[in-house]
Amino acid sequence: MREFHELNSLEEVDAWIRTNQLALLYISRPNCSVCHGLKPQVQNLMDNYLKMQLGHADAQQIEELAGRFSIFTVPVLLVFWEGKEYIREARIVHMDLLEEKLDKLYNHVAG
Repeated sequence: MREFHELNSLEEVDAWIRTNQLALLYISRPNCSVCHGLKPQVQNLMDNYLKMQLGHADAQQIEELAGRFSIFTVPVLLVFWEGKEYIREARIVHMDLLEEKLDKLYNHVAG
């Protein structure tokens, strides 16, 4: 199970997205039961995408995240390639559909 890199400020999040060609950002809140249940499922799935960097940000700690990424609920999964958002999943994430989307992007860019 892969671990997420903890990001503690909006500046760290932006720098992390810029410096990682293929990146998944997991945004959650501490009191969100859906967030806590989904995170290990995402971690296990990410074993299939070793070239993808994993980052985690706490929307409660970094209040600016909501405005920066137009987030209205948590959890949110954002996948970036070369700094551009390609995949967005929020709240109820269907893991099989997420895997299909990730496969398409990953096979195209990480070949």
